[in-house]
Amino acid sequence: MNKSQKEKINNMFYNQPLDIKENEQIKQNKKKAKEREKRIKKANKNKNKEQEKFDLDTETVIGMTTKNSKRKKQVIQKQIQEQQRKKTKKRKKLLKIIKWTSIIALFIGGIIFTLVSPIFNIQKVTVTGNEIVSSDTIISLSGLGKDQNIFKFINQQIESKIKEEPYIEKAKIKRILPNKVEIQVQERKKAYNIEFMNKYAYIDNQGNILQIAEEKQDLPTIKGIKTAEENIVAGNRLEKEDLEKLETVIQIITIWQTNNAEQKITNIDITNKTEYTLYIEQEAKTIHLGDESNLNNKILWAQAIINDNKGIEGDIYVNGDLNDKFKPRFKQKV
Repeated sequence: MNKSQKEKINNMFYNQPLDIKENEQIKQNKKKAKEREKRIKKANKNKNKEQEKFDLDTETVIGMTTKNSKRKKQVIQKQIQEQQRKKTKKRKKLLKIIKWTSIIALFIGGIIFTLVSPIFNIQKVTVTGNEIVSSDTIISLSGLGKDQNIFKFINQQIESKIKEEPYIEKAKIKRILPNKVEIQVQERKKAYNIEFMNKYAYIDNQGNILQIAEEKQDLPTIKGIKTAEENIVAGNRLEKEDLEKLETVIQIITIWQTNNAEQKITNIDITNKTEYTLYIEQEAKTIHLGDESNLNNKILWAQAIINDNKGIEGDIYVNGDLNDKFKPRFKQKV
């Protein structure tokens, strides 16, 4: 056996295990390659998923971009709504300004029209409620006249002017559109004469001096007033002391009339408030009442004495305390 033959034989026996090992190695390598391919595929799959979430061009996460986009849309929408709200508010404010400007303009235009239009010029002035003061006098006091605009005067001022007349207690101006004015008045009534300086002043129940005259009215005459002569002027009022006595006078007159007395009281002397004196001209009798106490009983006694002594001149005394044994009496004038 030569050397080459031996090598062949050795190779047949010794190289066979080596081939087996190589086959196993090849199998392992293939297995590893398959596993590697699986890992590569898995990695590529994960990479694709990441690429779906991440925009490589804009370098942003796709999911986050969607959320941010929604937020931006909401913010933009809110901004748009706020702008619209502001615009609406501004528009309403502008419309309101236009509305009130129009109203004011119309109002001013109406005022100007009423003040300059001849339609509203006074054509007639009438007076109601007057018996003593003439209508012409009241109209003259008012200062109102034809062709004067019916809106160019203030009622209170005209009413005050009219009430400067002592007989006028109340006055009211009434416009009758388009061109008439009515003056409504309430007059004071004369209630008493006041004798002073050979003249007579007429007063009402509130002590207002209405008129100074030479003639005496058919009214009770009050004598003995304390008001200074220079203050007895039409339009003035009696002084406080006389006003207090006037209240007693009114009581006396009221009681006298309530008892249906036939006779009228001619004079009442109030010089002394503790000794009021009445004079009945019709019976030629003077009644001494005393003070203001128990007036009702005193007047009843006086009227009874008058009825018992008709036509006899004299004085009646009821000026004592009727509750303390005082006896009213009549003293005939001798």
